[in-house]
Amino acid sequence: MPNTKSTEQQLNKLSEFRQAVYECSFIARRDGLFELLDALLLKGPVASFPMLSLSGWCQRQWSSLYAAVEDGRIDQSWLRPFLAHQVPAQGIQVFGLDSTAWLRAQARTLPDRQYVYHASQAINGGTVGIGYAYSLLDWIPERHRSWSLSVDVERILSQQTAVEVGVQQVERLCQARQDYLEVLDMVAADQKYGNHKFLRPLQGQRCGLVVALRRDRVLYRRPTPEEQLPKGRKRKHGQRFAFKEPDTWREPDECIQLEDEQWGRVEIRRWNDVHEKPAADTPLDVVQARVHLEKAKPPKPFWIGWQAPPVMPAHVQVNAQLIWQAYQFRWPIEPGIRFRKQTLMWTVPQFQTPQACDHWSVLVSLAVWVLYLARTLVADQRLPWQPPQPELTPGRVQRGLADLFGKIGTPVRVPKTRGKALGWPAGKQRRRRQRHPVVKKGPPKPKHAAKSA
Repeated sequence: MPNTKSTEQQLNKLSEFRQAVYECSFIARRDGLFELLDALLLKGPVASFPMLSLSGWCQRQWSSLYAAVEDGRIDQSWLRPFLAHQVPAQGIQVFGLDSTAWLRAQARTLPDRQYVYHASQAINGGTVGIGYAYSLLDWIPERHRSWSLSVDVERILSQQTAVEVGVQQVERLCQARQDYLEVLDMVAADQKYGNHKFLRPLQGQRCGLVVALRRDRVLYRRPTPEEQLPKGRKRKHGQRFAFKEPDTWREPDECIQLEDEQWGRVEIRRWNDVHEKPAADTPLDVVQARVHLEKAKPPKPFWIGWQAPPVMPAHVQVNAQLIWQAYQFRWPIEPGIRFRKQTLMWTVPQFQTPQACDHWSVLVSLAVWVLYLARTLVADQRLPWQPPQPELTPGRVQRGLADLFGKIGTPVRVPKTRGKALGWPAGKQRRRRQRHPVVKKGPPKPKHAAKSA
């Protein structure tokens, strides 16, 4: 039987979260934005954006929903620290960093569209599209679960890279949680962040960084006093540490063997204080994980980089096993993105401004937070062919929200009728909207010298 006191506390927490977002985050078009958020949660997957106005919880017409997204204002400077403070301030908390694409190939009037990477199962291509790219910094509450909660969502401009935006997001997270001294925040990211362009700017931040490394990397140790030349400039690089050349490895600083339910027999080895050739001032630790060693042909080893924060909580000890497990926490961000796109229709609307796309992306992320806070307050309304779930997934929670919202109510004010619009003024000239070219990122091409006569 559920604890009545804990249930009441969680219900109050959900109500306070919704009230704070309504009062402090939504500045302009507050009622329309909040009603759109509720309609998104209660209507379920729909074929188009205006169909959300058909929800029984939406008092406004479909045109008001467009007006809320296009003309509304969301205070991101308040919202980002607020979401970061929702994460517990004790123990070890893991955040996942990744980017994803919102394809808009036919939107020629939408500015700043780019050629973006789009993961696809198509054969012989299908991995590059045209649209926007968004960087997500998500809190992962549990490993091997499907919950991924964004604390920072930002569109990657054509003048930026995913690494540059990711650095800014991690810096904002560290700034928001700088007073939390009893928690170790770890940010896990994939291979595109596993380089000095991501690690070097974040040296000195309070977050530890766990990044995947390619299997063909070549790093260098710190030079020993014997390797230094008697005269001239001091050497920056010591002996090579090539992932594909075991002869270049020294004895590991740490070696752990364990049995894992998912990965079978695992061996984890760690080498401390290595660096990339262009970044001798950015040391990191390298962890190699070999899994399923019970098989005749185990898979290739997996390499992970670890950059520790300057100050570690007194009760936290980071070893090779913890670093390897922290990277596994990153996995829920993948189904989390898929849930937002397929169920919460993140990339379905065809908005005409990048600001509207940004507002809608924030609303979709807030919807996942509401589902997470309501996960213990709703009953499992499974379909006849579905097995019961002891811990509900986001999709299962969404089915039971209608009864819960009936209890907590909504802060939205009743809309007032404004009459019919006057329409397009007579004699006013209509102008064709400006077309924008697709931005192709890349290094600037060198200018060829003019040929002499």
